[in-house]
Amino acid sequence: MYLPFRFILLLSIGFCAGNLFADEVFPDGTPIPDWFRETETPDLHDFGKLFRISDYGVVEDSTLLQTDGIQAVIDRAHQSGGGVIVVPKGTYLSGSLFFKPGTHLYLERGATLKGSDDISHFKIVETRIEGQTLKYFAALINADRVDGFSISGDGVINGNGLRYWKSFWLRREVNPECTNMDEMRPRLVYISNSKDVQLSGVRLENSPFWTMHLYKCENVKILGVSIFAPYAPVKAPSSDAIDLDACKNVLIKNCYMSVNDDAVALKGGKGPTADKDDNNGENRNIVIEDNVYGFCHSVLTCGSESIHNYNIIVRRCKVNNAQRLLWLKMRPDTPQNYEYITMEDISGDAVNLLYIRPWTQFFDLKGHPALLMSYASHITMRNIRLDCHAFFNVDSSPQYQLSDFLFENLDIRTAIPPENTENIQKLIFNNVKINGITNH
Repeated sequence: MYLPFRFILLLSIGFCAGNLFADEVFPDGTPIPDWFRETETPDLHDFGKLFRISDYGVVEDSTLLQTDGIQAVIDRAHQSGGGVIVVPKGTYLSGSLFFKPGTHLYLERGATLKGSDDISHFKIVETRIEGQTLKYFAALINADRVDGFSISGDGVINGNGLRYWKSFWLRREVNPECTNMDEMRPRLVYISNSKDVQLSGVRLENSPFWTMHLYKCENVKILGVSIFAPYAPVKAPSSDAIDLDACKNVLIKNCYMSVNDDAVALKGGKGPTADKDDNNGENRNIVIEDNVYGFCHSVLTCGSESIHNYNIIVRRCKVNNAQRLLWLKMRPDTPQNYEYITMEDISGDAVNLLYIRPWTQFFDLKGHPALLMSYASHITMRNIRLDCHAFFNVDSSPQYQLSDFLFENLDIRTAIPPENTENIQKLIFNNVKINGITNH
């Protein structure tokens, strides 16, 4: 049988790529499952019947609150056996919405689901926030125990956060000890206790608080999502792009993130007995790849509410104007272990390549007699070309141990070369060029 040369070439490329992918491993050496390479978005009609909100009495009006009308469409879809809630072109104002099993959200091009800037339009529910399970305000989009849940389309979910941000900074002027939760603000998207979740294509912007918070979720794919919150002229406080809170098997790919806090933050609990609380947990098997970063406090942050992060990869990313590439927040009131983290094939600019210091915001030993010991180990940073102010910003502390750090094939232009390297045990430099000179 005759096969065109182009087809033979494609088969060869596919075979080689397949072999290459087969050799891919997590930082601890275990194989990366094929699931992480399956990035096709399902057809909208695969999810069942389409429930266009404008067909059920919801009107295009950016000033008219329509929470009840939109929620009624979600409930109707759920009662009908499931389906897709479609937001058509236009702007629709809403408070907290709760998706049910079998339901999905799709935003057409030109569609905006806009959050209310009145906190009374958001229900108080038992939820997860800042490493605690407690009563707090629901997000704009909520999905709890909704396996297979998806958010997709070319539209926008806009948190309408300006009023919340201004209020937060005014309150901080009056009370500098004001916590994030004291100034009442909703998150934009909160998905919890769910498996096989996918977000694709949409733009998430101007969240009053954390933008996307995933708690105890497994098998999550975030593909081609754009996340934005400003750092000027009014800073969007605590507007983390993606918070992974006790999650397993997560792929974040082809996304854009620029927010006035961490781009991806790994959370999981805090406090002296955090590792014994069933509400808490580790983050494991996280792949973050092919993304672009604008301004953010850090490309990847472990903490501040975090107990165990394991097998984390950040690769093939471009960074512009980040404060830090990797930030390890070490809480002296929480037992922590950050291990097997690899950052590779990254270029751009950041203030710090690596930042490790004790984190004491809202410190509370809760009666525990002594500081807790924490660990960070098997951290690899390789194939990185970066302009930065400081290579290291690593404090020594008897409260944590740092070991088995590898810096390999780096080309770094920096005002402050590596200092305090004695703070890391088993530190290896291999082909590290600093300001044009390979001296490590």
